[in-house]
Amino acid sequence: MARKPREPKNEPKRGMDPNVMGLRGEVIDQAITDTLELNYMPYAMSVIVSRAIPEIDGFKPSHRKLLYCMYKMGLLTGQRTKSANIVGQTMHYNPHGDAAIYETMVRLTRDNEALNAPFIDSKGNFGKVYSRDMAYAASRYTEAKLAPICAELFRDIDKDTVDFVPNYDNTTTEPTLLPTTFPNVLVSANTGIAVGMASQICGFNLGEVCQTTIDLIKNPEHDILTTLPAPDFPTGGEIVYDAAQMAAIYDSGRGSFPVRARWRYLESERIIEVYELPYTTTVEAVIDKCRDLIKDGKLREITDMRDETDLGGLKLAIDVKRGTEPEKLMAKLFKLTPLQDNFPCNFNILVAGSPRVMGVRDILNEWIGWRSECVRRRVYHDLTKKKEKLHLLEGLRAILLDIDRAIAIIRNTESEADVVPNLMIGFGIDEVQAEFVAEIKLRNINREYILRRVAETDELAKEIEELEAVLNSPRRIRSIIVDELKQVIKQYAAPRRTQLVYAGEVEVFTEEAAVEDYPVHLFLSRQGYFKKITPQSLRMSGEQKYKDDDGLSQYFEATNLSELLIFTDRQQVYYLRVSEFAETKASALGDFLPASLGMDEGESVHTAVLAGDYSGTILLFFENGKCARIPLSAYAVKTKRRRAVGAYSDRSPLVALLPLPEDTELAVESGEGRCVVFSTALLAPKTSRTTQGVNVMTLKKHPVVRVTPLSDTAIKNPARYRVRSIPAAGAKLLDADRGEKQLSILGENE
Repeated sequence: MARKPREPKNEPKRGMDPNVMGLRGEVIDQAITDTLELNYMPYAMSVIVSRAIPEIDGFKPSHRKLLYCMYKMGLLTGQRTKSANIVGQTMHYNPHGDAAIYETMVRLTRDNEALNAPFIDSKGNFGKVYSRDMAYAASRYTEAKLAPICAELFRDIDKDTVDFVPNYDNTTTEPTLLPTTFPNVLVSANTGIAVGMASQICGFNLGEVCQTTIDLIKNPEHDILTTLPAPDFPTGGEIVYDAAQMAAIYDSGRGSFPVRARWRYLESERIIEVYELPYTTTVEAVIDKCRDLIKDGKLREITDMRDETDLGGLKLAIDVKRGTEPEKLMAKLFKLTPLQDNFPCNFNILVAGSPRVMGVRDILNEWIGWRSECVRRRVYHDLTKKKEKLHLLEGLRAILLDIDRAIAIIRNTESEADVVPNLMIGFGIDEVQAEFVAEIKLRNINREYILRRVAETDELAKEIEELEAVLNSPRRIRSIIVDELKQVIKQYAAPRRTQLVYAGEVEVFTEEAAVEDYPVHLFLSRQGYFKKITPQSLRMSGEQKYKDDDGLSQYFEATNLSELLIFTDRQQVYYLRVSEFAETKASALGDFLPASLGMDEGESVHTAVLAGDYSGTILLFFENGKCARIPLSAYAVKTKRRRAVGAYSDRSPLVALLPLPEDTELAVESGEGRCVVFSTALLAPKTSRTTQGVNVMTLKKHPVVRVTPLSDTAIKNPARYRVRSIPAAGAKLLDADRGEKQLSILGENE
């Protein structure tokens, strides 16, 4: 008879949330908030606390496990061993694969140059932090040991200075922190990306950090910038220094600052050598970016670029064309390539298991507090050991007066187990002391040995008294920290690698500097069509082409870097940069400015003015007979603005806008045929752009229709119309001064 198949048990599989997965695998509805809380939050906290964010000792768990394993292997004082051996031993503490462990190890080595104070003395190819393609060799080829500075990481680690916890499989223990005697959290650069947060800590100079900590211990109000002016990177380079910007980063723990490469120019060979890079980039990234810029025609000054890095260090060679100014070229490269980059700061550190973003002062104060606790625990450990030793020596002293009696007690005791109790009874000592006396070797049962050991009690008593005084005095504990920091400075401090250049001394590249400057001819038609023509093209061209109902309005001789102010009939001014417009020919219509400049619907060009250096003034004449003299500097802007409103008054229509480089005489005509000739020296400059100015011509019913420089008119008798003061009504314009008859005769002759 066939057996009946068993029904499946109504139990979820191990590790399965019964609220999510049904008994037969069906999906059950669950709120997203519950899913995040039950599944995602534990993962996120694990990444934050146990992987990505460094702690107050300056290490992530992966760094700490590796270094502690090497310390336990005896690599602080022993010979180098194969990196593969270190990686394998580290797996007792770190459950990740060998590739991840070895990659962590590579970054800590001296040869990789990623840290100001490398912790691993390496031998072999460990790659370079400034090279993307220079890969490190496999772990079976390289060798390593701990660097001498690691003695400051593990000093007194066996004196209960830090807590120990079981490793992942409970076969051994490992420290939760390393009792570093200097603020490694600021000395070693660290980057970590967790879940919902990240950490980016730049490295600082070891000597400067230690000195700053000493000064901060002595004076909590110490100005940190005086002893710790800026970060220091192992790759060198230059920081474009701004004290206010750096102070803000020091206060908040967030911000960024520019770092750029260092270079030298070999004039005889016309080669720029870059020998230090920003910490944030690589040689290959710089070359790739320059290659793209050369293809786009934006780096015409460079003929070749190559990586000449050798055993002497980094060297990026740039061949430049003859006549190239190296300072301007480097300013351009700093702007367009990773040769200058911003280093972002996010001083996010785990303190007591919680992530906190802190400024430099807060970090150092937190480290001082934590280090004080390490020293206190060490002193307490030493005190306990010395008290235990003193207790034993006091028992030894008790038998000093009658050694023979002690021997007799031991000799006459029948059972070994009764030796200690009999000594306790015979001399009035406790079990620990009696055990110590019973374990003395036979050769040491002499008066000289016992007297020498007993003499230690007085010295021990003094040491215990001193340790108790230290334990009860925070000031003395901090004094110990200061002494240790001074010792670190003496043994391990190195000169600053990253130099400081002040922002005001740095040549800043602008887009205008990248544009080639050359002479051009500019044409503006009455309907707003704009042409930029080179002199060579103009000589080879024929007649200028315009629409049937259009024609030339204004003409300028300028350069490609010139700027025009385009005034419109809507009281607005547009900023036209000649370099932004393509070269054209006389046979083309040109660019339609209302469309190119994004003018409002129905808005049209009134007058263009060559800006130059914004010196001089302009005259604005209105139909109501008024004129405003406004400095051209009133239209200058610091930003790359395209348009400005309120260019002139809107109370009366604008008749004419004339640039005035120097005072001259003008002829103003009204609609009834009157004319006034006056000197522009009578017009005082106004500060407001929207002013109507002063009356120039007294009008009855007819408005002003024309304003012309006197030299451009046909007036033969200017004295008839000239006035010495304004406003004036003017005189009737004679036919002979209108120029109409002469034009008619000229037309007949033609």
